[in-house]
Amino acid sequence: MPRTTLRQAQTIEHVLSHAYWHLGQQDYTVNEMQQKLARKTDNPQWIATVIARLIDAGYLKNDADFTKRYCELAFSHDIGPGAIKRKLQQRGIAMADIESAIEHVMHALQVDPLTMASTRLQNKFEQFTGTSKEKVYAHMTTKGFTHAEIDHAISQHPERDSLRSTLAIKADKADLRQEIIKLFNKGKGKTLILQELKQRLIDVTDFEDTVYQLSLADDIDFYQSCKNQLAKKRYDLTDYKDKSKAYAYLSRKGFSSDEIKHAMSLDDDERD
Repeated sequence: MPRTTLRQAQTIEHVLSHAYWHLGQQDYTVNEMQQKLARKTDNPQWIATVIARLIDAGYLKNDADFTKRYCELAFSHDIGPGAIKRKLQQRGIAMADIESAIEHVMHALQVDPLTMASTRLQNKFEQFTGTSKEKVYAHMTTKGFTHAEIDHAISQHPERDSLRSTLAIKADKADLRQEIIKLFNKGKGKTLILQELKQRLIDVTDFEDTVYQLSLADDIDFYQSCKNQLAKKRYDLTDYKDKSKAYAYLSRKGFSSDEIKHAMSLDDDERD
């Protein structure tokens, strides 16, 4: 959406009034105020004069003072150094000035990033119901804290034991029977299915019994599945190298030696 064209200033007082209006909304850096005034007038002398007046009167801070004041306010709201750096860089402040201001203010106010991270975390999350570890890290990272500071904050939280990953939360909701069938239908063998379920943090305590019950109900048949997977490939089982490749392929798919040998022997019978 194009910006509205401002009525151009006819006098320097109009430029000054425009500056006062903006400063009544929020604080600006010198560079930001110059950009605001450049939309009101194309007279560089007026802009320079107004900027100088504002600084002399204390309405506009030079970059060093602005940055220090910004850091003070940010730290008072439990905003970490990382977020302060990102925001001030976006506002055109040099990194050297930012780092100098952060160091000065942290020393002057005796700011402890670990304590600040813990305060931020506990104020934001009294408990971890309805959230996940990933969301907590995303929030704290956005607020300028490092991974180590976030780890410390979590370790100090009274409800730390209830904080779970997205994967663990999904695992709690998973139906073991349905998950086994889904992976079976993708052509995966028992060993690979078990491995993937463990990686997804799904409780596999009843895995063997569930597989047995599914087999009895003819919902899964790993011997047939192994044969089907072999049929999808064009291995020449009369060739030793090809037969070895076929065995390795089916083994990677999670099938047992018995299932693989059974699939290959059936294939031999069919060729005869």
